[in-house]
Amino acid sequence: MHDNRKLLEFLFEISRQSPHAAEYTRRNFMRMTARLGLGAAAATGFGRMLGPSLALAADAPALPEIKSIPDKLKGSGVVRVCSYGGAFQEAQRKAYFEPFERLSGIKVVESQGPDPVKVKAMVDTKNIEYDVGEFDRASVINLGKKGDYWEEIDYGLVDTANIDKEFQYKYALDMLPYAQTYAWRTDVFKDAKPNGWADFWDTKKFPGPRTMPSGSGGLTPFLEAAAIATGTPMDKVYPLDIDKSYDALAKIKPVVVKWWEAGAVPAQMLNDKEAVMGVAWNGRIAAIQANGAPVEVGWRQGALRTDAWAVPKGAPNRENAMKFTAFITLPAPQARLSMLIPYGFVNNAAAELLPADRLKVLPTAPAIKKEMFIYSSEWWADNRDKVLERWSAWLLQ
Repeated sequence: MHDNRKLLEFLFEISRQSPHAAEYTRRNFMRMTARLGLGAAAATGFGRMLGPSLALAADAPALPEIKSIPDKLKGSGVVRVCSYGGAFQEAQRKAYFEPFERLSGIKVVESQGPDPVKVKAMVDTKNIEYDVGEFDRASVINLGKKGDYWEEIDYGLVDTANIDKEFQYKYALDMLPYAQTYAWRTDVFKDAKPNGWADFWDTKKFPGPRTMPSGSGGLTPFLEAAAIATGTPMDKVYPLDIDKSYDALAKIKPVVVKWWEAGAVPAQMLNDKEAVMGVAWNGRIAAIQANGAPVEVGWRQGALRTDAWAVPKGAPNRENAMKFTAFITLPAPQARLSMLIPYGFVNNAAAELLPADRLKVLPTAPAIKKEMFIYSSEWWADNRDKVLERWSAWLLQ
């Protein structure tokens, strides 16, 4: 019984993670199944639920060179960085950990598993184990509501001229944008292609089962898509009309065969043709596309979401953490990571360092970014509980 409870707690926790935690999640899952003595069949079954990992570049691409950095980002000592491990952290290491250490004189000490709950415990006990970590910005905001848990970002070090204001927050700096948008089976919709949320809602023109994010398991229902589907312009989405959005979701509800609680699920369902259209994270779709799945991503009216670097209050190497955060959001480090993994960049100048064929699959490529809206972590931090308190009852209606 105790082991089963531990497994359920583990599965719940992984469902709350951003897509960039994929490799960390899968590796921890395998460790957990081994520790609990689960058989191969159980591991395979749960592994299928976790779905494909993010698609990393198959061959070693040519990365933009970094030969020098601003003097203000140089120093000495160490910076302790906490990210998600595995192939993702390997990409970060190549993209910017190694060049930062080489050019700044500051040694990067890596760890894995950033967790806002742990940040709270670290700050409360004044035992700070890492200086900077990767988090969803909403997690940073929500923890900040409970007390003084984060250092202010030193924007005097940051290339703010090339980073949109929407990506800058007092206590975090966005660093890796990804799209939450729609994807569809191209072998089902061979002629007309969905071109926005009104088409996603149009079950006559585009018939077939859908999958959408749940309002449980640490996720939130995609109210923004519902609002846009009923005519709300992208630049007027926030503040969301919660009642109106739930009413719009009710119209698509009959064809939603799965309200997913883990980001790998929609990609797996589209791959297996259990759904012909679904809301998904673009990196997950890239993974099945790389394996030949006849699936296409629709960018128009998608949500641009991000992870962010944040520095726990009292971090012993705070100054180095700020230099690290400023460095990795420079154009070349940002472009290097986008070459290795199909997510975007916050520094607009990075686009000039990326080849045209790569820009076609990145959510912040100029031609794609203008088709999307930026997800408001601030609105959700203020309204999440209000939205979710009605989810279970709505689902049963």
